[in-house]
Amino acid sequence: MTGTPRLPEAADEGPTADLLRIRRGGRLSPLDRLLLHSPPVAEGWNAMLGALRTGTTLPGDVRELVVLRVAVLNDAFEWAAHEPIGRREGLAELQLHVLRRPDPRSERVWTPLQAAVLAFTDAATRDVAVPDAVFDAVRAHLDDRQVVELTALVAGYAMVSRFLVALQVPPPDGEVAG
Repeated sequence: MTGTPRLPEAADEGPTADLLRIRRGGRLSPLDRLLLHSPPVAEGWNAMLGALRTGTTLPGDVRELVVLRVAVLNDAFEWAAHEPIGRREGLAELQLHVLRRPDPRSERVWTPLQAAVLAFTDAATRDVAVPDAVFDAVRAHLDDRQVVELTALVAGYAMVSRFLVALQVPPPDGEVAG
């Protein structure tokens, strides 16, 4: 990915920019500045990603495991923005290292829930279709709401990574709030 996005940044003024700033702790990211070309898309994106980041019942380590794994699979910069969050949420240094491997599930560093979520994330991201055995393994740990939240999280961050890569959005300077 180059250091320059394929589109210029949009104006960062107005009610939609203000709405994004609220979720981001006052500061817009390069991604936000591109989304602002379409206020309705930016507002929908903001609501969905805000819900995925702060409104689910999934444990924080599981949430960040998904975000980081999708970043690896899609070669997107979310890793840089989410690694510090993953650490705070309890992912160990060895887990973060193993997560970058082609088959991180072969290592015995995961809880049963994390291993099931990792298999689900890989299947949904690589193949879209999730095999019954992989779904059943997740189902053994998560209730209906959490299965919906997990599926939306994987899909949502697949969307984020595809947007970042397709428009060559440069990585932010460190962690991105909200």
